[in-house]
Amino acid sequence: MNLPFKLPSHKPFDVVGLGLNAVDFLCVVPHFPQFDSKLMMLDFRQAGGGQAATAMVACQRLGLKTRYVGKIGGGDFGDYSRRSLEQAGVDTEGVAVVPDVRNQCAFILIDDNTGERTIIWDRDSRLSMQPHEVPREIICSAKALLIDGHDAAAAVRAARFAREEGIPVLMDAERISDETAELVSLSDMVIGEKHFPERFTGCSSLKEGLKHIAGRGPRVSGITLGREGALVLCDGQFYHSPAYEVVCRDTTGAGDVFHAAFLRALFEDWDLMRCLDFSNAVAALKCRDLGGRAGLPSFSEALAFMKGGKRLHVRKAGFSTHPGIEE
Repeated sequence: MNLPFKLPSHKPFDVVGLGLNAVDFLCVVPHFPQFDSKLMMLDFRQAGGGQAATAMVACQRLGLKTRYVGKIGGGDFGDYSRRSLEQAGVDTEGVAVVPDVRNQCAFILIDDNTGERTIIWDRDSRLSMQPHEVPREIICSAKALLIDGHDAAAAVRAARFAREEGIPVLMDAERISDETAELVSLSDMVIGEKHFPERFTGCSSLKEGLKHIAGRGPRVSGITLGREGALVLCDGQFYHSPAYEVVCRDTTGAGDVFHAAFLRALFEDWDLMRCLDFSNAVAALKCRDLGGRAGLPSFSEALAFMKGGKRLHVRKAGFSTHPGIEE
């Protein structure tokens, strides 16, 4: 089936994202360090990060015209975060600078053997966007809206603006707050990390959790499962797309990039399974390099990879670590 959304026409931008930006310090280690130990790093890199910001960079790389809305700190970190967006071609008119506040940053330890990462982060509360600060004109200047739900009250306001204009809303669901239930109800698509359905609904079953989310209003509810791909519920039917096999250097930002690719797929006349396959392919290719942005493929590269890429067939009996996929 095709995705049940119609993108509005006559908008100057394709996608606008509201949410987090960050400066990431990526450190590759031979293994996760033990307590009270010393460990020599194998590689180190500074890069732009943050869920919504990285998703907008990925959308831009995939051929969409994008804008980012959020707050950055002053000083070198803030300058770096904004510059990383602008150099990628993302419009930053919706960025507000908070002087004398350090920009959000994260130290990310990456296991050299698996590419899996552990994130240690900090964000000053003064970087949170308030509802009255959400610029309606910028939110409604695009054909689709991405929200990551971290500044949840502001995201609710943005989602309301979008709904009034007939703009589809995709929620990158991770954080739980007082506004999360309302935000889910205002979203057309909710795709979370693998633990979100249980934390939000209390359902230990993946499928029951997604059904509960769908019952709140979204036409598409789903989760990303890393090496096990993605599971999505749409109009009462479940769709599971296995992940693609790739030499994984770093999983940082893979979920952010999956959401970006799913947005890119909205602009094609594809059925839902192809949209999921494309999103998995783009997320897999991202994992080739350090950080959420360095390994991003172009649209044509992702399509070529889909033709010859090997899939991880996680639905074989006894393989899946998420038995809810096969319920």
